[in-house]
Amino acid sequence: MAASRAGVIGVGGVGGAPSTRALFFAIFPSIMLPMFLAAVDQTIVATALPAIAGALGEVERISWVVVSYLVATTIAAPVYGKLGDSLGRRSMMLVALVLFIAASVLCAVSTGILMLTFARVLQGIGGGGLMTLSQALIGESVPPRERGRFQGYLSATFVCASTFGPVAGGYLTQHFGWQSVFLVNVPVGIVAILLAFRLPAHPGGGGKMQFDFWGVLFFSAFITPALLALERAQHFDPAALPGVIAFAAIAAFSLAMLLRQERRAPSPLLPLKLLRQASIWRTDAMAALLAGVTVSTVAFLPMYYQVVRGTTPAETGLLMLPMTAGIGIGSLFTGRMIARTGRTTLFPSFGLVVTAGALACLAVLAPYLTTAQLPWAFLIVSLSVGTGMPVAQITVQSVAGPKQLGAAAASVQFSRSVGAAFGTAIVGAVLFALLAAQDPGTAARFAELVQQGPRVLAELPEAHRVLIQGEIAFAFRGAFLTIAVFAALAWGLARWIPMRRI
Repeated sequence: MAASRAGVIGVGGVGGAPSTRALFFAIFPSIMLPMFLAAVDQTIVATALPAIAGALGEVERISWVVVSYLVATTIAAPVYGKLGDSLGRRSMMLVALVLFIAASVLCAVSTGILMLTFARVLQGIGGGGLMTLSQALIGESVPPRERGRFQGYLSATFVCASTFGPVAGGYLTQHFGWQSVFLVNVPVGIVAILLAFRLPAHPGGGGKMQFDFWGVLFFSAFITPALLALERAQHFDPAALPGVIAFAAIAAFSLAMLLRQERRAPSPLLPLKLLRQASIWRTDAMAALLAGVTVSTVAFLPMYYQVVRGTTPAETGLLMLPMTAGIGIGSLFTGRMIARTGRTTLFPSFGLVVTAGALACLAVLAPYLTTAQLPWAFLIVSLSVGTGMPVAQITVQSVAGPKQLGAAAASVQFSRSVGAAFGTAIVGAVLFALLAAQDPGTAARFAELVQQGPRVLAELPEAHRVLIQGEIAFAFRGAFLTIAVFAALAWGLARWIPMRRI
């Protein structure tokens, strides 16, 4: 027993156990920087897309730069979870960092969209490992009761990276060119590699390595068309419907083959026996819904501010700060309370009620709030959303046990990726459906706004502009209500999770 406790981390504490302060400085910097790299890369590139399109051309394919990274990270998550369990997580973290840095250089020297897309796939394969392994390393190196505190730190890191990314991307692109948003990963990645060597080198599971290659193939064949179908469905364009149906059919067939393979494989990529446990699948479902709440809000709220409220991009960035900062603050508070009390689902059971209620109120009252008041309303939303962030990884890792930490962490990461994609697609579909129901012309105009920015409205006559803004504002009320439904479902799952204390 003493040996197992000492194996958590080799720093001194009372009776050989590490103090919280020593544990933080020994573990967190080595885990935080890879997580920051993976998280910031999802947002820092967004502000560089217009410059990339201008330099490389093929504007109609520019979305591939984003979608390819998302597809690759989603596929990579369970693969790294499996390899980390078998070969050791520190070793796989170093592999993921080297791949991420090399792919970042390849992105910077790309001469066309196809080359950049290929490089982004490689970068996503590395980035998916950084996300999954960072979460699993906490479960491997930190005692169960302290994991809540560390999960709160990681959630805050993720939110800070998401907030920092667009600002840094805009500055780097303007002053150093779009290549700099990729090259900046190189020095930061090298520091992350040096810090990763400080992590304890726990051995893998040992034994004969059995890798589920057919599982990876079918999983890729499921995820890729599913995300492409969702990406196309967001535009709510009737011309895209055949493509959406075709991608959905391929995804459904691949999913059936994947489930068949995973039931027969001796060492499955997706441990179905683990995922059948009520505490795990309900927690993963809650994580997916929370990702849908946060990502869809962060994706559509800037457009609401700029189109309906008439704010500039710089003003929008400031107005978004309470939303993004609140998630980090809520996560930190929840993590500390879990470490102190051992209770887990208690906090989202109360917090997500506030989230759903606040979003429902915004759906009704948004037209009556001033632009200065709205950020404070979203601060309430984000603080309460933060109560669910640390709970997902803590619950799943505690139920899975030390031998399946990687698979457990990967299941949460995969759930969040899919939840973010589905959530954003559903909210976008509701938004466009409500716009089309009022005026098909407004729906087409909104699509132009998404692609070209609010300057499209400035070219319209005043009366027409006010009418369109009113119709868009009404559609956004439906979007806020849809996000409130996600939060309400997540609250129901939080109360339904059997494991309530660690």
